[in-house]
Amino acid sequence: MAVLEVKELTKKYGEGESEVIALDHVSFSVERGEFVAIIGPSGSGKSTLLRCATGLETADAGEIHYEGTFGLVFQNFNLLPRQSALENVELPLLYAGVGKRERRQRAKAALEKVGLAQRMMFKPTQLSGGQKQRVAIARAIVNNPKLLLADEPTGALDTKSGDQVMEIFKELNDDGVTIVMITHEPDIARCAKRIMYIRDGELHGEKAGEQE
Repeated sequence: MAVLEVKELTKKYGEGESEVIALDHVSFSVERGEFVAIIGPSGSGKSTLLRCATGLETADAGEIHYEGTFGLVFQNFNLLPRQSALENVELPLLYAGVGKRERRQRAKAALEKVGLAQRMMFKPTQLSGGQKQRVAIARAIVNNPKLLLADEPTGALDTKSGDQVMEIFKELNDDGVTIVMITHEPDIARCAKRIMYIRDGELHGEKAGEQE
């Protein structure tokens, strides 16, 4: 069963001679349990695809269908600097109206899952880039989403931290979380089970990743 289905997604910027087609009738589906990487160079439309697919940006045409909820992971973490790691992870639960005790328990469990049991009370300024991204992943999974969408999750990290993040993604996928990841790095894309290629706003084939 498809957890995510994208049909004829189209997005344009500008008008006339300055018009740029960022997405050109893009269609694909992601089945439950998959780990998909969408790879392309800068300006290929991959991040626009993710933003439109998640509703962060409005597409000009096309359809997007989800099964259940999804979590989001960004390249630049998007953590609140004055809040602790624990408080950052609690935020989605706070917005969902979850009570304080359950909120705290679930946030702690999510941070433990990403290996940050000893850093829960640290603020983002006290954490490394890799640790910040792990907090962001914990925040994305705290609501137990069926689908995790990640935009260049290792783009701001060194190689070691990036490898740690990918190990967490593999573990989450093994636990049943479906993952769609945007990247420009071939080594990172190979960590997925399926790789799709995007260029000039169009998908250009796919192949199996190393995890298949």
